[in-house]
This record gives sequence, C-alpha cells and structure tokens, in this order.
Amino acid sequence: MPAVSKGDGMRGLAVFISDIRNCKSKEAEIKRINKELANIRSKFKGDKALDGYSKKKYVCKLLFIFLLGHDIDFGHMEAVNLLSSNKYTEKQIGYLFISVLVNSNSELIRLINNAIKNDLSSRNPTFMCLALHCIANVGSREMAEAFASEIPRILVAGDTMDSVKQSAALCLLRLYKTSPDLVLMGEWTSRVVHLLNDQHMGVVTAAISLITCLSQKNPDEFKTCVSLAVSRLSRIVSSASTDLQDYTYYFVPAPWLSCKLLRLLQCYPPPEDGAVKGRLVECLETILNKAQEPPKSKKVQHSNAKNAILFEAISLIIHYDSEPNLLVRACNQLGQFLQHRETNLRYLALESMCTLASSEFSHEAVKTHIETVINALKTERDVSVRQRAADLLYAMCDRSNAKQIVAEMLSYLETADYSIREEMVLKVAILAEKYAVDYSWYVDTILNLIRIAGDYVSEEVWYRVIQIVINRDDVQGYAAKTVFEALQAPACHENMVKVGGYILGEFGNLIAGDPRSSPLVQFNLLHSKFHLCSVPTRALLLSAYIKFINLFPETKATIQEVLRCDSQIRNSDVELQQRAVEYLKLSSIASTDVLATVLEEMPPFPERESSILAKLKKKKGPGAVSVTELEDNKREGGELNGGADRGPDTAAMAASNASTPSPSADLLGIRSSAPVGAAPTSAGNLLVDVFSEAGPAAPSAAVNDDGFLRDLEQPTETSDSLLVEGSGDSDSAPPSEDPAPPLSEADELLNKFVCKNNGVLFENQLLQIGIKSEYRQNLGRMYLFYGNKTSVQFASFTTTVSCPGELQSQLNVQTKPVEPLVEGGAQIQQVLNIECLTDFSDAPLLNIKFRYGGALQNLTLKLPVTINKFFQPTEMASNDFFQRWKQLSQPQQEAQKIFKANHSMDTEVLKAKLLGLGTALLDNVDPNPENYVCAGVIQTKGQQVGCLLRLEPNAQAQMYRLTLRCSKDSVSRRLCELLAEQF
Repeated sequence: MPAVSKGDGMRGLAVFISDIRNCKSKEAEIKRINKELANIRSKFKGDKALDGYSKKKYVCKLLFIFLLGHDIDFGHMEAVNLLSSNKYTEKQIGYLFISVLVNSNSELIRLINNAIKNDLSSRNPTFMCLALHCIANVGSREMAEAFASEIPRILVAGDTMDSVKQSAALCLLRLYKTSPDLVLMGEWTSRVVHLLNDQHMGVVTAAISLITCLSQKNPDEFKTCVSLAVSRLSRIVSSASTDLQDYTYYFVPAPWLSCKLLRLLQCYPPPEDGAVKGRLVECLETILNKAQEPPKSKKVQHSNAKNAILFEAISLIIHYDSEPNLLVRACNQLGQFLQHRETNLRYLALESMCTLASSEFSHEAVKTHIETVINALKTERDVSVRQRAADLLYAMCDRSNAKQIVAEMLSYLETADYSIREEMVLKVAILAEKYAVDYSWYVDTILNLIRIAGDYVSEEVWYRVIQIVINRDDVQGYAAKTVFEALQAPACHENMVKVGGYILGEFGNLIAGDPRSSPLVQFNLLHSKFHLCSVPTRALLLSAYIKFINLFPETKATIQEVLRCDSQIRNSDVELQQRAVEYLKLSSIASTDVLATVLEEMPPFPERESSILAKLKKKKGPGAVSVTELEDNKREGGELNGGADRGPDTAAMAASNASTPSPSADLLGIRSSAPVGAAPTSAGNLLVDVFSEAGPAAPSAAVNDDGFLRDLEQPTETSDSLLVEGSGDSDSAPPSEDPAPPLSEADELLNKFVCKNNGVLFENQLLQIGIKSEYRQNLGRMYLFYGNKTSVQFASFTTTVSCPGELQSQLNVQTKPVEPLVEGGAQIQQVLNIECLTDFSDAPLLNIKFRYGGALQNLTLKLPVTINKFFQPTEMASNDFFQRWKQLSQPQQEAQKIFKANHSMDTEVLKAKLLGLGTALLDNVDPNPENYVCAGVIQTKGQQVGCLLRLEPNAQAQMYRLTLRCSKDSVSRRLCELLAEQF
C-alpha cells in the first residue's frame, strides 16, 4: 500500500472532528454540522474548481457526518470524480464513500461501473484491490451483471499479483452468494480448483472459501478439489510451526486454512482413490495424535486454534463413518473434553458424541462415558449443556442401559428447566416403550412420568400407554392395579385421571376380586376426582361409568343415581349433558346382551410407528443435532414395541353423539377444549368470554361421529381417533396455493391486543379465531382457537406461522400442528411457544388455509406478539425514577409523540391500558397528579432493556404527550408507535 504523505493529514477534517467532540449539547452539534454542510455545499457549487485534496477532505467530512446519523443528499458526484484520481488516498476515499452511501438503484451506478472497469484493467494492484473491495461491499445485482465474467479471469490470470487474487476470490464469493445465477464458472472451474496448489497461503485461504461454496451447490463440477485439498492438508499437518512462519498462530500452523480444508472435504464422500484415502487417514491420525501432546503455550489462543482443527477433523471422521479405529479414537478424545473446565468444550464434546452414538463402530465406546454424562446432566450450570447431555443419553440408550438412563432422566425431570421438559418427557416415553422387555416396568415408568411432569405429558404419551395396555393381555391386570394405587394419592394430575378412567373402565374387572379394589371402591375413587377435572376428562369418566355398569351390574343403581342428578342431566355443557342423558337411558332400557355388545372391550389397535417419535422429530429445529434421526439409524428390529399409533377414542368406550350443531355454537366457550370430532355445543353465545384464569383445557380424545350404533356394526372402526394417520385422499391433502398477503385490517387487529392478551382476533361469516396468551420473562405461550361458524365441515385445514425478514433472528416461534378437519360448529385449539431473542418491531404472520364447500379459503393475519409482551414490571420510588430518567438522557434513547386522543380520556381506562401494557404503574411519582408514569424491563434472551414511560394528558385540548426513554433506541421508537394508537 502506498505511503501516506504529510499533506494527506487533512487538518481541516481533524479540526471539524475536534469541534464535534467538544460540543456540549446535541443542539450545538447539529448547529456545527449544519454550518459545515453549508460550507461544503458552497464549495462544491462554487465557480472555482476544487483540487483533489479539497474534494477528498470535504467528502471525508460528509462521510463522517453520515456516520454520526445525519442524512447526506449531495456530494455523490464529487466522490465519483475522486475515482478517476491517480492518487491512492483520493481514490480510496472515493470508493469508501460509494461503498457506504451509494445504493444499487443510484443513477451514478453506470459512472461508478466505468471507473471500476478502468481500475480493473489498469493492472495497478492497489487500484485493482480497491475496485474489487468496492464490488464486494456493494454486492448489487447490477455489479454482478457487469463484473461476474471479468473477475474469474483476473483470479486465474498468471500475471495477477497474490493480493489481487485474494481480493478477487472473496469478491467472487460475495457475488455468488447474492446472485448465483449470474456467476457461471464454466471454463474457469479447473483453474479455480488448482488455486489450492498456489504457493501463497493467503491465496489458498481465500480460494478455498470460494470453492467450498461452489462445491455445496455443484459438487460434481468441483470433485477434483478433493485430492488437492488432501495434499494441501497433508503438507500443513506434517509441517512444523517454523515452516509456515507467516501463517502460524500461537504455534499452530495455518489453523484457519486447516479448518476450511476439513470443511471442504465434508462436502464429499470418502475418496475412492486408495492413495488419497490413505493420505487423508494419516492426516486425521496426526491431528488426533497432536491433540494428545502437551500444549506448547498456556495461552487460550493456542488451545482454541488446536481444538478448532480437532473438532473439524472429528466432524469429518463422523461424516465418513467408515474408519472404526478413527471413530473410537475420536470418541475417546471427546470423552476427555467431557470434564474439561471450559464450558464450550464440554458442549461441543456432547454434541459431537450424539452423532458418534449413531455409528455401529463407536456406539459401544460412547456408552463407556455414561456416568460422566449423567453427572453432567445433574451438575451442569448451563442449561444448553444439560440439554445436550440429555440428547446424548437418549442417543446412547440401548437395551443394556435403558432402565438406568430412563431412571436418571426421570430424576432430572423433577428439577429440569421448564423450556425443555416437554422434549424430555417425549424422550423418556420413547425409550421406555422402545426398550421395554418387562411391560410392567413400562407402565410404572409412564405413570411416574405423569406424576412428575404431568403438565408436560402430551396427549400422544397417555394415548400410547393406553394402546400398549390394550394390545398386551399380560400387562392389563398389572396396569389396572398400578393405576388404581396411583389414583389414591390426594393430588394426582388430570392426565393420571384420564389414564385411570380408561384402564379401569376397560380392565377394572381384573382387580375387582380384591376387597380393597372392589367395583364400588373403584367407582368411588374415580368419582372423587370428577369435580376437579376439565370437561373432556369428565366426559371420559362418564364413559368409564357406563362401562362399569356392564362390567359390574351391582354398581348400576349407584351410577344411575350419579347420572340422574341435576349436575349431570342439566349440565351447562351440552356434551356432558348429552352423555349423561344417553348413558342413563341406555342403562335403563337396554338388555344385558345389548349392553355387553355396545360396551364390549376395545379391540387391539393395528401396529404402526409411535406418534411420540414423530412428535419429537417435529420439535427438533433445523440445524440441531436430531437424535431422533440417529435413533432411526441404530434401530434394533424395525417398529417400536407395543401397539398402534392411534389415540384411544373415548366414544368407543360408549355411545354418544349430538345432532348437527347450529351455527351459533359456542366456539370460544368453556367447551372450547372439547375434542375435534366431539359433539359441538349447540347453545350459548358465540362471544362468551372464556378467557378466565383457568386457561384452556387439554383436548381429550375424539368422539365417535355415528353414535353407539356404529359400535354394533363396525367395532374395529370405532377406535379411530385423533392419532390415526391420514388416508391420503384429496380432501385431507393440504392446499398448495401460496399464502395470501396480510389482510388490509391486519395492523388494526394487532393494535387491539397491545394492551390485552385475550379476546377474539378475527371473525367473518365462516371462521372465528380467539386468542389466550401468557408471558413470563422472554418466553410466551399462546393458545389459538379456530371455530367453524358454519354447519359444513372445513377440510384440509392448515395453519402456518412465519417470521418475515429479520424477525427470524429476533423471535423464535414453535407451533403444534392442528387437525386437518374441523366439523361444522366445532372448534380446535393450537398451542404456540414463543421466545424473544432480541428486540423486534415486526409481527409474525399467521396463514390459515382450508376448503369450504370445495373452495379454497386463504387468509393471513398478524399475530399479536409485540415487544411490550415481554415486559417485567418494575416498582420505583420517585427519586429513583427521576434519577434513572436523567441517566437515559441520550437523544437516541428518547422517543416522544404528541397526538390527539383517539378514545375517551377516562382515568380508569387509561390505568387499565397502562397496566395491560405490562409495566408497573407508579403512583405519587410525577409532580403533576394528572400525569402517568410507568417503569418496566423488557426481557429478551440476549439482553434486558430498561424502559420508563410518561403520559401527559391534556383533557381540555383532548391531546396527549407520550415520552418513552429506553436503554435501547429501537425499543423507544417501537413502543412509542404502538402506544400512540392506544389512547
């Protein structure tokens, strides 16, 4: 790079920067900047032509002013003129200004492209590098069209200097990432690959980044790079630190290049050439050997570089999965890291061993570290490390250690972070089922699971235990005895009541011979839980009661008395009322033979893969180590143990259903948790407020649609339920049309929920969507209720939640799938888990598609997830509030808006809205009692943002002044925008 002369010091620029730094206030700074802008504008417009130095100085000042946050609307032409200068510093400032301030749509692009072409053809390496850097920084499609064919020629030319080759490779990589269709290598492919043999290590490092990216998209075209990469890696690994003096980092030769070479090799299968493969195995063995050598430096940079190469080498060994010796050595090396004092190394070791556990060569070696992994699960402070330990235990589990691992995971569940409990529950359920040789152990495990983490036991888990018990005669008596004992606990989870009701209703006769579990004792035990349960569970218990009448005729009078009481036959819930009435009538008029036929024991379920495994696969996000996929690789014997993937249909236990519902069914009522396919309610107001503190109940099993006569005619069909796999017909196929754009009123609907969490989000003549949500710190859970207001079935019902643009990195939204069919008048529920990673301004999009009368309905709404939902209220005294207010005095930290009142300026309404915002409403803090002040902290995964709010109403003028001060400026602006619409 050319030396900078004394004349390039630009004293005027230094004086201007000094003046800005010495300004005592924002107003003084703006005044000084405006004065300078006026001076620069006059100089540019003056008759006297400016020399290159002056242009450079003034362009630098404009650039500095822009970096301070002020808009610059002139000076672009002068910057372009600097590109034609022959002085390095002037050309450099011109390119810098263009890279920062000129967008791809500028009218000056053609002039800029011409200047860049001149510099690229000048053969001056310094000017060529500047031009290439500018192309890479701007990276627009227009530049790709102009230079995509020129840059490869520069890259492979024999007379191109090394520094230019480096810049050309990285510039081409940038253009390929932005416009891959324009960067066609073609004839240059082989010559680009041979850059791996270049003598200059910097050129190789830059070229390999380009080759790796190209290989991922076109592996066949670049497969010749494998042998060259192995050759280069071999030379680096076998060299001493003194051999590559300029590229040795803390005694580690070329660590970045080594990692990139190993990553490139992971794009391809093991080399077919024996010599190349042998050389690569030698390299990998050398890397593993060096990891065992004592460190040459105690500094962390040395160990970081050394371990980076080691982990990439282990990733390559795992990718090949063909060298037993290397796999076992890699496992042993990772085992040493499991007890390392560095948390990141322990995390990476656990993550890599999860993958190693799937290999037949290294599975046994991984199992030797089981005690260390269990200890990590119990003692690690970092929740992410504990989660990886749980993943590894799941991956290394087999028949020899299943009971130990399941017991440890159950023990950990009692204190596990609630964010990972549901996934832990699924893993325990899968392992218990997969490796259950003794099914009494399986039943004990699942019941213990429900006892410990009942809130996180999904329907699929308790459905599954029912299916297995029904399919295996040898465990039915034990299951009935065990669940009877579990129900005797003073407080047992509702899922336990569901399992108990179902199993005792089917197999209670197997334990009725013991006086301690006589039929009447069983019934009284179940009925003692009845009033504490939700509507779906009560419906299941009523079905169990009618089963009891068939199993134990001596209980008939007692059960009929229960069914006959007003709380049942006049229940406000139409489902419970209908069941009570029909069961009572059935027990009264049906003969013993009819009862025995209608209420016969459930037939075995057909064999299918467990739905729990499918659910766990869905929970694993992209990029995570999917231990469920590893499970498929090491599966011992195909299907999982036990029965089919179908939920126990409560209605198959007995007969019940309603007539066609009316369109005025209570879609969002207390009965909103009634199961899909259950008889929908036919009375009640559509807008009954169900968003009470109780929260939505878990949906129960589906109800038979054709009444009890179907049990008589087709007993095997009555067991179909929520978990039956779709038949694949056209009605159940998801719509393929692209999501519709958001509704015009989407923003208005979103604004209604800024200060509340519950209500009706959307309603038209077909569909009603209700919301109930709750938030804690940076986590939230939202329940969506979709109600069919018509008497016609919705087919192919699908919902998709997406985070557009930057929101993907700001908000993490996980959804549970919904049922594809929504009966007329019925309602289904969907659960969303939300995690705030950092502050955000956009809202997630909810797309709903379904077929109504054959026509596709497609609508998109904005989900009411706003940044204020993650507020934690903060109480403050007056002195503390104003002290903090003064600390947040930076101009960018404050957002203020004066606006006319949109609603009535009622005091109680204002207070309710401010409390609904999520902040603490502080009394007796503001000197003016008419004003409102609030304080809170927004919790995100990455940071906490303190916020203070002041609302000054002017009742006489019907105006407000809203002022927000936050420790992050983007939060201040977003909250100000949201709140201005609320008052």
